[in-house]
Amino acid sequence: MQTVFDGKSLITAEMIAGSLRRGRTEQHGEAFETARVELALVLHTAHQQIEQGKNPAEIIRRLMSLLEAMRSRLHPDVWQALIPVAQNHPILEYFLEDPLTRWSFNKPRGYAGDAQLLDYIYCDPHVAESVANASEIGKALYTHTQDVPSCVAARERRDLLTRYVDEIAAKSGPQTEVLAIAAGHLREANRSVALAEGRLKRWVALDQDPQSVGLIARDFQGTAIEAVDGSVRTVLTRGHKMGKFDFIYASGLYDYLQHNVAVKLTKTCLQMLKPNGTFLFANYAEGNPDAGYREMFMDWVLLLRSEVDMWNIVNASVDRNTVEARVFFGENRNVLYAVIEKHG
Repeated sequence: MQTVFDGKSLITAEMIAGSLRRGRTEQHGEAFETARVELALVLHTAHQQIEQGKNPAEIIRRLMSLLEAMRSRLHPDVWQALIPVAQNHPILEYFLEDPLTRWSFNKPRGYAGDAQLLDYIYCDPHVAESVANASEIGKALYTHTQDVPSCVAARERRDLLTRYVDEIAAKSGPQTEVLAIAAGHLREANRSVALAEGRLKRWVALDQDPQSVGLIARDFQGTAIEAVDGSVRTVLTRGHKMGKFDFIYASGLYDYLQHNVAVKLTKTCLQMLKPNGTFLFANYAEGNPDAGYREMFMDWVLLLRSEVDMWNIVNASVDRNTVEARVFFGENRNVLYAVIEKHG
């Protein structure tokens, strides 16, 4: 699949899912039929538990475990073909009572993984009213979904970004310039000591969603933060003359980028760094234990990567003699980080 970023089109679940399909289900006829029967049994059992009034958190915990076991052993084509089977099952309505699952599945902003969804993952005050208005079942489900490994990892990622901004500001001084690509609502800025103390020259928050850009502009008015409407294409074509930066990061974007686009973006970002500047990109890691539920019931598909995949992006993007690079897992090993530091 050739990913096209035209500055207007948002990343859609269909686009990502399309890139993952490697063949046709007919090539896996027997395997698909077997898997479909297994899935039907899993869903039927969960449906029975719902009708019996079992604890919602226990129902979803068991379902997540079974789905991930299936996902890990099935061919990707077979797994992809099973997703609509689950999404057309009556059980879906039960899980959509969870505000996090419902927002992801319905995609009110038109695309997967938007900034409001991250607010649910962050348990941010901006979504407190929505959570409070959920049904008792919805609240019970959310108590579990907000603490699955990928959500814990997302909160760790937010806090790691804040640490990097503050550490680089301490090292580079009050002329520090930061660029966040696909910034979302820039929640990491809420915890930044450097921003609060006025020790940043500017923190550019670039996002392709006008709603996110507008919220950032409103919430951070009068600070060093500049909200800019722009996409990956904006960066690749230098559509905005943004200058050079001490720190550039893309915390969630690479989850949606194929290798060739990721390499192009990495190369461009490195060109936008000042001497001794740092570029960071993050990606959800292979083996994420809640990926099965996320893909089936949240309709949220990510391009999961391994350490080798991350290094392949780095090595295709840089001359290793001109940078210091490292790849590492976050604390709960569900997110991978690549950090590239440019030589002076």
